[in-house]
Amino acid sequence: MAKTKTVFFCQSCGAQTPKWIGKCPSCNQWNTYVEEVIQPTSEHGKWQSDQPREKKSAKPRLITEINLEQTPRIVLPDQELNRVLGGGLVPGSLTLLGGEPGIGKSTLMLQIAVHLPGKRVLYISGEESEQQIRMRAERVGKLQSECYILTETTTQQIFKQIEGLQPDIVIVDSIQTLYSATYESAPGTVSQIRGCTGELLRFAKETGTPVLLIGHITKDGTIAGPKVLEHMVDTVLQFEGDRHHVYRILRAIKNRFGSTAELGIYEMQGAGLAEVANPSKLLLSQRDHSLSGTSVASTMEGVRPFLIETQALVSSAVYGTPQRTTTGFDLRRLHILLAVLEKRCGFKLAAKDVFLNIAGGIRVEDPAIDLSIICSILSSAEDIAIAANICFAGEVGLTGEIRPISRIESRINEAARLGFEKIFISRYNLQGLELKKDQTIEIVPVGKVEEVFTNLFG
Repeated sequence: MAKTKTVFFCQSCGAQTPKWIGKCPSCNQWNTYVEEVIQPTSEHGKWQSDQPREKKSAKPRLITEINLEQTPRIVLPDQELNRVLGGGLVPGSLTLLGGEPGIGKSTLMLQIAVHLPGKRVLYISGEESEQQIRMRAERVGKLQSECYILTETTTQQIFKQIEGLQPDIVIVDSIQTLYSATYESAPGTVSQIRGCTGELLRFAKETGTPVLLIGHITKDGTIAGPKVLEHMVDTVLQFEGDRHHVYRILRAIKNRFGSTAELGIYEMQGAGLAEVANPSKLLLSQRDHSLSGTSVASTMEGVRPFLIETQALVSSAVYGTPQRTTTGFDLRRLHILLAVLEKRCGFKLAAKDVFLNIAGGIRVEDPAIDLSIICSILSSAEDIAIAANICFAGEVGLTGEIRPISRIESRINEAARLGFEKIFISRYNLQGLELKKDQTIEIVPVGKVEEVFTNLFG
């Protein structure tokens, strides 16, 4: 009888050592090493196709001599997901979708499976029974595609069914539940996740079948399993949002076939996830009367412009140290903007509590909302409301200047389309600015923070 071999794996980064150590030398995390049994003695359970394939030459080839075949993408019925992926699903790609429990990962993938006509989809579930999946499928709408359900966790049986069915798309829910007989460790461990993902990767590349994986996340918000999992896949998508609210945000953290700056917005409804085609109207509150401390900013996510509302509250500090709290915005960036206001404009905010919120529950990293945030803070500090038909687009520098931003024409057109009458931009954006001839919105160029304060509050 062969001796059982055990190896200690880091649950954070996937590093391995022959014995237990307290601190991982790769990711510097403490107490993350777990002992696992390793005995990869056979190829049993791995992807092996019976179809003969042409062997590829191992000789190096000049890059200009490689034939480029234009393989069309698979256009999904979800336009938000198509945009985030870069125009559709690439054949032979491996996509990983991560998110918190209850956020809607399985619902999103099931909607794709049952609403994709003309394609044979295999939905593999290791978490739910066939009856439970059918109940959810009835809730998300009319079944329009050739969708097959397989409730199995052993990769040996999964690949046997794939050989017979030959699906066009494979969806796995979730990768943490799969089990390969090659490895003796339990499902969800580092070796099992890495091994099962490697088998699915080999299957996707050899057959040209796109595979969508659903992955769990840890309490720190990172995808559970070794970090090498994110390196193996072609695309990593993050499903964000509060499960107690209706809006969900889909971001691309890694994308080999498109941009990582795109953003998809969904609304959770009783019939599943509904696409939000015009997020500006949902992210702007309908105010019956003017209130101080609110302003509207024009921001960009990829090539998509939309308007968001920034809310600020400035009050006298009750405790010795003033509080600085942000939701959806970088706290360190807020400290910089407050220092600019105090140094360049003379506002004494060092003894004030400042609370900042980006309405809608989204997180924005676009520096173009700096001008809107400063105006919201000034409006709350002076208790003077900003007119509801004014929006802002500009980055604020450390010297108090309003710096130019990219895609200013798209931002202005989006503001004009939503009925805004005035937009504040940097005067340096006027050079080369091309607008529509019938543009009705008034453009107010400013160069300093003091000019903005004078224009708004006199």
